[in-house]
Amino acid sequence: MKKEKRTFRHFFAILGLALPIWIGQLAAIANPVLDTAMVSRYSVTDLGALAVGASVYISVYVALNGVMQSLAPTFGQLYGAGKFAEMGKEAKQGVWLAIFLSLAGSCLLYFPQPLLSIADATPEVTEKATFYLRILAFSLPASLNFLVYTTLNNAMARPKMVMAIQVAGLLLKIPLNTLFIFGGMGIPAFGGPGCALATFVIVWLELLIGYLILRYNPFYRIVHLFGNGIAGPDWKSLKALLALGIPVGLNYFIEVTSFTFMALFIARLGINAVAGHQIVANFSGVLYMLPLSLASATSTLVAQSIGAGQLERARDISSSGIRLSAALALLAACSVWLAKDWIISLYTAIPVVAASASPLFLFLCSLLFFDAIQVSSSYVLRAYKVVLAPTLLYVLTLWCIGLGCGYAFAFNLIPSLIPSRITGSSGFWFSNCISLVILSIGMSVLLKKTEKKVRKEMESSVNYPD
Repeated sequence: MKKEKRTFRHFFAILGLALPIWIGQLAAIANPVLDTAMVSRYSVTDLGALAVGASVYISVYVALNGVMQSLAPTFGQLYGAGKFAEMGKEAKQGVWLAIFLSLAGSCLLYFPQPLLSIADATPEVTEKATFYLRILAFSLPASLNFLVYTTLNNAMARPKMVMAIQVAGLLLKIPLNTLFIFGGMGIPAFGGPGCALATFVIVWLELLIGYLILRYNPFYRIVHLFGNGIAGPDWKSLKALLALGIPVGLNYFIEVTSFTFMALFIARLGINAVAGHQIVANFSGVLYMLPLSLASATSTLVAQSIGAGQLERARDISSSGIRLSAALALLAACSVWLAKDWIISLYTAIPVVAASASPLFLFLCSLLFFDAIQVSSSYVLRAYKVVLAPTLLYVLTLWCIGLGCGYAFAFNLIPSLIPSRITGSSGFWFSNCISLVILSIGMSVLLKKTEKKVRKEMESSVNYPD
């Protein structure tokens, strides 16, 4: 009974932290969803360009976002240990990390031709995708620096203001998208690239608001962010952040490029195929926000417990978070399957695109449960600062199995062995399902081994008081 009470207490703690994170992430992911829905009303060509351009941008952004996530367990453990001034020092180095990463990322976005060549798209699609990416190159520095504010607040269990800023950005996105995509008030219609112009305006406003809150809200005085002048780069601290962040960034990169390269390869099957895939991939991103927010909340509470030396509590929170995420994923899968036709109608009124998207929902609903388990386990492992082994698992499953086998299925490389129902776009989605099943098992085993190892270290060391 005592254990059940603890479990319910952990459920409510996770949900209380996860809810504002989830709302904020939904607002963030709703931006590309709005882009897809609004551009689909403009032209199929622009939707194809958006699918290709967004795939490249997401690959770059998510990899760099992953490196920035090294701040999350660092902040969480310092907060749990009560080392608030150290958090401020790490936040300042986080700004430098964001600056250095944005320089590299912006160059990749401004000169995207090597990545765009994979799609083998038409010249018109390639030209519009290039314009789209070059605009986003100038928004990347703001996006990465805003992550310092986000991770600091989440680690301190204060995600509500982040949520408010992200929701406000979404509300602003709608009129700006309308203006820049379709034109008006003397501004020409940019089509797909208009989404990037709207994003540019919004992310710089969000960064400004985040800075003003950190600067003038009395709560943040405990971390001593201001008053000692501008701190230069601390190469030792940056090296430690990169040692943790690069494997995490690779995790993000591998996970997202498993979808990115799906889009680029599916583009070879035709504009309708890639447009249908883009709809399902977009909605998949919306659904992913639920287990991602639960994983983030679970990881934060686990990191705080580790910092406080309460490793038994950390293990209980981890177990509660994973079970909660898996149960909600099953509920979401059933709901999406029943509503799939209505969901597709929200994205497009073009029958051939809807027909291309419809069969992919079977695979989407099938993978949600396993995706929830793997992302929750992965985030808890980051709280323990275990990042290299998960990266190897991602390479083996999402790239080798998901993309490698998916390519063979999609393009029917072995006609005598591959059923027709899993060729084309369905081949990539079927293979992705298989890869996530294997990945979820691997992550679960790794997490259990990590918790057991840390528990033994606690029992043999006075440095881990109960």
